[in-house]
Amino acid sequence: MRLSLFLTLSSALLATQMAIAQPQAPAPEAATGRATKTLGTAQRFMAAAANPLAATAGRDILRAGGSATDAAIAIQLVLNLVEPQSSGIGGGAFFVHWDETGRKVTTLDGRETAPAAARPDRFMRDGKPMPFREAVVGGRSVGVPGTLKLLEEAHRRWGKLPWADVVSPALKLAEEGFAISPRLNGLLAGEKDLAKNALAAAYFYEPDGKAKAVGTVLKNPAFAATLRAVAAQGSEAFYKGAIAEDIVATVTGHPTNPGDITLADLAAYKVEEREAVCGAYRIWRLCGMGPPSSGAVALQQMLGILEGQDLRRMGPGTDAAHWFTEAGRLAFADRALYLADPAFISVPVRGLIDQDYIRSRAGLVSPERSMGRAKPGDPPHRRAQLLAPSDGIENGTSHISVVDADGNAVAMTTTIEDGFGSRLMTKGGFLLNNELTDFNFAPEEDGKPVANRVEPGKRPRSSMAPTLVFDAFGRLHAVVGSPGGSQIIGYVAKTLVALLDWKMDPQQAVDFGNFGSRNGPTELEKGTEAEAWKAALEAKGHEVRLLEMTSGTQAIVKTPEGFLGGADGRREGVAIGD
Repeated sequence: MRLSLFLTLSSALLATQMAIAQPQAPAPEAATGRATKTLGTAQRFMAAAANPLAATAGRDILRAGGSATDAAIAIQLVLNLVEPQSSGIGGGAFFVHWDETGRKVTTLDGRETAPAAARPDRFMRDGKPMPFREAVVGGRSVGVPGTLKLLEEAHRRWGKLPWADVVSPALKLAEEGFAISPRLNGLLAGEKDLAKNALAAAYFYEPDGKAKAVGTVLKNPAFAATLRAVAAQGSEAFYKGAIAEDIVATVTGHPTNPGDITLADLAAYKVEEREAVCGAYRIWRLCGMGPPSSGAVALQQMLGILEGQDLRRMGPGTDAAHWFTEAGRLAFADRALYLADPAFISVPVRGLIDQDYIRSRAGLVSPERSMGRAKPGDPPHRRAQLLAPSDGIENGTSHISVVDADGNAVAMTTTIEDGFGSRLMTKGGFLLNNELTDFNFAPEEDGKPVANRVEPGKRPRSSMAPTLVFDAFGRLHAVVGSPGGSQIIGYVAKTLVALLDWKMDPQQAVDFGNFGSRNGPTELEKGTEAEAWKAALEAKGHEVRLLEMTSGTQAIVKTPEGFLGGADGRREGVAIGD
């Protein structure tokens, strides 16, 4: 299908897409509760994304003969419009690809990088870490975006349709407009800093300062112009020339919290191919993204600890939650000490997922009593480094799962970090990330350097965990991932346990109550099945907190009859296909 065909799609199709969006949307992110959604089914291909318009764009690309990669690109660019608080070309992403013909998993790192001028004390003031909100809002937090170059590289490798064709659905939507969803309206209404940026205020808010109402048709001619340039020139149009100059001016020109990105930083950005992190869980094999993401390593550790327990017999309940949260404590203790950009720190991935090491860590779990707070272990194959553990703060994000008609798959987790990123909108119609606040603010702890400290050209540690699951015969079984900051690891692990051990379908699995621990309190999702476990876990010594845990998990499962898809009821996404 050529560009001209996409651009001549009828306005009736757009109206249909907008109608799809409205009934699917749950309450705003801050609200407790899950919308009731129907399990998605398909025979030939499937796309799952956080917004119906984005998922529809992906499905239409697949219908036109596009690959999973083509569909993921179209979805991401539409998400830039309909879910601007979470991801876009002003941010970064991780891309996990399955090549059915070559039987190969490839992972691409499009994570943002710190500018060349960045220094370890970037987020320190008077010897103390800056308050998070003060660090986020403005240019100081903006990293060099990687998403667009990542999409272009993925398309070069695995795209089937012309580049301009996969850009065109978002271009059309930017020009013709889309209806503001209840979730976007709710997030805009609760946002305190976005309207301080004049371009964002004019785009998202009415003259009286109120968020534009649900159903308002939002057009973005500035983003359409950006996409038109990108469709014609590729990522070169973004990383050099007028768009790049505007990014630099926006970041460095912030009146109170400027950053220091340069044109040279943008021109120098490179996508990195990383070795996939793969490991076994029972009869399954899981593959995901390696450092600077901590997601796949932490998942392997958690599931390796859980493998010694009969979770299927336990079923969902207090005993399973106890083991799950203790596994999370141990994984997050190692994550805090060892995980960072491998170009700057020697990350002992092989040792961290070593089965004997994981079994030794599992031996630290008492069936009867929570350990409270875990200490990092001493994995094999590590080089001696005097490092201090760190925590770091993460938020935001979106996830895309796609399987095409040829059996190729993409799991892509994408982010601008906090909700609405740095709250800086460019003249090109997109928001810029605040990804540098994923670095540890304090560069040292107890006189030792922190692995995830700010350094020039470095990529901040992430918890994003795009995951592919294969059966005992090496066949693709599932494509899973979630947004949610550092809670992503627990969200994805819960979904995998629900799918693989508790035999839930993907809609049941993503919707099931969230729970976990990030080596602090045990967290249970308020208003869900998990809340009922509070007293019994407290009896085992857990410090329990009831939280609103707004995952946005997208899961596709391949079956002999076709595909089953689940889109998290806590957000407005869908899983659709033919």
